[in-house]
Amino acid sequence: MTGRTSLQGRKILVVEDDMLVAMFLEDILQSAGGNVISAGHLEQAMLLAREREIDAAVLDVNLHGLPSYPVADALDARDIPFVFATGYGDKDLRALYPGRPILAKPYKDIDLIAALAAAIAAVSSVR
Repeated sequence: MTGRTSLQGRKILVVEDDMLVAMFLEDILQSAGGNVISAGHLEQAMLLAREREIDAAVLDVNLHGLPSYPVADALDARDIPFVFATGYGDKDLRALYPGRPILAKPYKDIDLIAALAAAIAAVSSVR
Protein backbone atom coordinates (compact mmCIF):
# COMPACT_ATOMS: atom_id res chain seq x y z
CA MET A 1 0.00 0.00 0.00
CA THR A 2 1.56 3.29 -1.04
CA GLY A 3 0.03 5.25 1.85
CA ARG A 4 1.85 3.08 4.35
CA THR A 5 5.24 3.81 2.80
CA SER A 6 4.58 7.51 2.15
CA LEU A 7 5.41 8.36 5.77
CA GLN A 8 8.65 6.38 5.75
CA GLY A 9 11.25 8.24 7.81
CA ARG A 10 9.01 11.28 8.33
CA LYS A 11 9.05 12.98 11.73
CA ILE A 12 5.42 13.34 12.79
CA LEU A 13 4.34 15.46 15.75
CA VAL A 14 1.29 14.05 17.53
CA VAL A 15 -0.52 16.57 19.71
CA GLU A 16 -3.13 14.66 21.71
CA ASP A 17 -4.19 14.99 25.36
CA ASP A 18 -5.77 11.53 25.66
CA MET A 19 -2.97 9.06 26.38
CA LEU A 20 -4.78 6.07 24.86
CA VAL A 21 -5.55 7.96 21.64
CA ALA A 22 -1.95 9.19 21.51
CA MET A 23 -0.67 5.61 21.84
CA PHE A 24 -3.09 4.49 19.12
CA LEU A 25 -1.82 7.26 16.82
CA GLU A 26 1.78 6.40 17.57
CA ASP A 27 1.16 2.76 16.61
CA ILE A 28 -0.55 3.75 13.35
CA LEU A 29 2.14 6.21 12.35
CA GLN A 30 5.02 3.92 13.28
CA SER A 31 3.47 1.09 11.30
CA ALA A 32 3.43 3.50 8.34
CA GLY A 33 7.15 4.15 8.78
CA GLY A 34 6.87 7.44 10.66
CA ASN A 35 8.95 8.61 13.60
CA VAL A 36 6.62 9.99 16.25
CA ILE A 37 7.19 12.92 18.58
CA SER A 38 4.36 13.35 21.10
CA ALA A 39 2.96 16.26 23.10
CA GLY A 40 0.01 16.13 25.45
CA HIS A 41 -0.12 19.76 26.57
CA LEU A 42 -0.36 23.04 24.72
CA GLU A 43 2.91 24.46 26.09
CA GLN A 44 4.88 21.36 25.15
CA ALA A 45 3.27 21.27 21.71
CA MET A 46 4.11 24.94 21.12
CA LEU A 47 7.75 24.38 21.98
CA LEU A 48 7.99 21.43 19.62
CA ALA A 49 6.08 23.20 16.84
CA ARG A 50 8.41 26.19 17.01
CA GLU A 51 11.77 24.49 17.48
CA ARG A 52 11.77 20.82 16.57
CA GLU A 53 12.55 19.51 13.11
CA ILE A 54 9.32 17.84 12.03
CA ASP A 55 7.76 16.95 8.70
CA ALA A 56 4.06 16.98 9.64
CA ALA A 57 1.69 16.93 12.59
CA VAL A 58 -1.63 15.57 13.81
CA LEU A 59 -3.40 18.04 16.07
CA ASP A 60 -6.18 17.23 18.47
CA VAL A 61 -8.29 20.38 18.39
CA ASN A 62 -9.10 20.40 22.13
CA LEU A 63 -6.16 20.06 24.54
CA HIS A 64 -7.40 19.96 28.11
CA GLY A 65 -10.06 22.53 27.23
CA LEU A 66 -7.75 24.77 25.17
CA PRO A 67 -7.79 24.96 21.38
CA SER A 68 -4.65 23.82 19.56
CA TYR A 69 -4.90 26.79 17.17
CA PRO A 70 -1.65 28.39 18.41
CA VAL A 71 0.16 25.17 17.51
CA ALA A 72 -1.46 25.17 14.08
CA ASP A 73 -0.38 28.78 13.58
CA ALA A 74 3.21 27.99 14.63
CA LEU A 75 3.33 25.05 12.21
CA ASP A 76 1.75 27.13 9.46
CA ALA A 77 4.40 29.84 9.95
CA ARG A 78 7.08 27.19 9.34
CA ASP A 79 5.23 25.67 6.33
CA ILE A 80 4.83 22.37 8.19
CA PRO A 81 1.73 20.47 7.07
CA PHE A 82 -0.76 19.31 9.66
CA VAL A 83 -4.03 17.47 10.00
CA PHE A 84 -6.67 18.35 12.58
CA ALA A 85 -8.37 15.52 14.48
CA THR A 86 -11.57 16.34 16.30
CA GLY A 87 -14.54 14.79 17.98
CA TYR A 88 -16.39 18.06 17.60
CA GLY A 89 -17.79 19.70 14.50
CA ASP A 90 -15.51 21.11 11.85
CA LYS A 91 -17.41 24.27 10.86
CA ASP A 92 -15.13 26.68 12.78
CA LEU A 93 -12.01 24.83 11.66
CA ARG A 94 -12.95 25.07 8.01
CA ALA A 95 -13.47 28.82 8.39
CA LEU A 96 -10.25 29.40 10.35
CA TYR A 97 -8.03 26.99 8.40
CA PRO A 98 -9.48 26.60 4.92
CA GLY A 99 -8.05 23.73 2.95
CA ARG A 100 -6.51 21.99 5.98
CA PRO A 101 -7.41 18.32 6.37
CA ILE A 102 -9.83 17.55 9.20
CA LEU A 103 -10.45 14.04 10.46
CA ALA A 104 -13.54 13.34 12.53
CA LYS A 105 -12.92 11.05 15.49
CA PRO A 106 -13.07 8.13 15.37
CA TYR A 107 -11.23 7.77 12.09
CA LYS A 108 -9.61 4.87 10.28
CA ASP A 109 -5.85 4.49 10.22
CA ILE A 110 -5.84 4.48 6.42
CA ASP A 111 -7.65 7.85 6.40
CA LEU A 112 -5.09 9.35 8.80
CA ILE A 113 -2.15 8.10 6.76
CA ALA A 114 -3.71 9.29 3.51
CA ALA A 115 -4.48 12.75 4.93
CA LEU A 116 -0.94 13.18 6.28
CA ALA A 117 0.67 11.89 3.07
CA ALA A 118 -1.47 14.26 0.98
CA ALA A 119 -0.65 17.22 3.23
CA ILE A 120 3.08 16.45 3.01
CA ALA A 121 2.90 16.04 -0.74
CA ALA A 122 1.02 19.34 -1.14
CA VAL A 123 3.66 21.27 0.80
CA SER A 124 6.52 19.44 -0.91
CA SER A 125 5.18 20.35 -4.34
CA VAL A 126 5.14 24.05 -3.41
CA ARG A 127 8.71 24.06 -2.07
